[in-house]
Amino acid sequence: MVRPTPPWRYAIGMFGTSIPINMVKGSMILYYVDILGLDVRAYGVVMTVYAVIDALDNPVLGYLSDRTRTRFGRRRPWLVIAGPLLAASMIGFFSAPTSLDGIGLVIWFAVFAILCEACDSVLNANYGALLPELYPHERKRAKANSLRQGFQLAALVISLAVTPALTTSVLGSERSTVGFTTTAIVYGVIAAAVIIFMVIGIRENPHYATDQRPRLIAGIRSIIANPLFWKVGLVGACYGIAMAMVLSGVQLYVRYSLGLAVSSALYLQGVVIIMSVGGLAIWTRVVARRGALWSWRLAFAILAVSFIGLFLAHGLVTALAAGVLVGAGWSGMLANNDLIVARVLDNDAERNGEHREGLFLSAFGTFGRLNGIVSGLALTSLGVFFGYNSGRDPGDQPGFAFRMYLCVYPFVLTAIGAIAARFITVPEPAADRRRSAREPAV
Repeated sequence: MVRPTPPWRYAIGMFGTSIPINMVKGSMILYYVDILGLDVRAYGVVMTVYAVIDALDNPVLGYLSDRTRTRFGRRRPWLVIAGPLLAASMIGFFSAPTSLDGIGLVIWFAVFAILCEACDSVLNANYGALLPELYPHERKRAKANSLRQGFQLAALVISLAVTPALTTSVLGSERSTVGFTTTAIVYGVIAAAVIIFMVIGIRENPHYATDQRPRLIAGIRSIIANPLFWKVGLVGACYGIAMAMVLSGVQLYVRYSLGLAVSSALYLQGVVIIMSVGGLAIWTRVVARRGALWSWRLAFAILAVSFIGLFLAHGLVTALAAGVLVGAGWSGMLANNDLIVARVLDNDAERNGEHREGLFLSAFGTFGRLNGIVSGLALTSLGVFFGYNSGRDPGDQPGFAFRMYLCVYPFVLTAIGAIAARFITVPEPAADRRRSAREPAV
């Protein structure tokens, strides 16, 4: 019998996986577009190309993970390799020579953006696949997920809230890149160490690694024929794309829309994250009482409404007040979205008789890679409609431009997601249904 993995040991891995990629997503526009002068049109093209490449390689990466058979398990070897590679790619991403311009800058940005996201895809496919395997019952799964989202929020405090102050005030300045490189090195070392520590302490269930290895083409056909894949994937993409815009645009929202120093993003991000940390405990109780599906629908609606407050904010105080509601909705999505995905994975394993969580999560990741296309097009639209092309050519309405990017676009996406979620039903985990069947009727 496999010794159970303590939820905290699995959950701490989220701290390591979150720091690098969130620094990349949270600071890429500020670093490349506003400071180095990369044109938003080039940014949009690169993100579109990246999304296509990533959508194609994601299923292959998940398929390779599902077929891996070692004495250390299926997922652990991939995690050990991808963690340090992500850290190294992030350091390269924030080490662009200041002499680069034009096509040279575009190529540097494209190469390291794609490397970072490829490594992140490997990490997420393998790390996420362990959640339903290690914790088959939804209540314990919800506890482990809340803990790991708590670690993610702790990582966000560092990689998003603290980073602007470190990169533009403590270790660098508003218009230099030195602070970004130093910060990336520190974060990379921490992230790699935490991921390896997590991997050492978890134990995979050998029963999930059957002798029969999943087939790529047959597996993809089966997945795309599953209606839940499309329903949950597309609705989840509405949430993922919206939050990707928020994370990437908040620093410039603070600079242009609120008229404050970039380092002041610390306060807005801090309030959102602190509210999210506190909300996780509440949402975990709501899940235990009402189930993940009901909680997911409610959280979606709260998150959508919160963007109205951010749009109306015209100073730090009103933005902080709106941030409280953003945190409440976001924590609900953090607590519930992965549980809904895990239910889909359970349902797939039950229907097909094989555990191919890596392939399925990577296929779900294809929807997530829409982030790059949609956020790239959204940023490009700021140049078309509002004249913001870069920090060197911000146009006449940069403040309104980033209200659109951070508030209006995310509101539209999450409102669509909240409405669509009302019409989605996902079966409970099989382990919970069997437990309910054994309990005597009252």
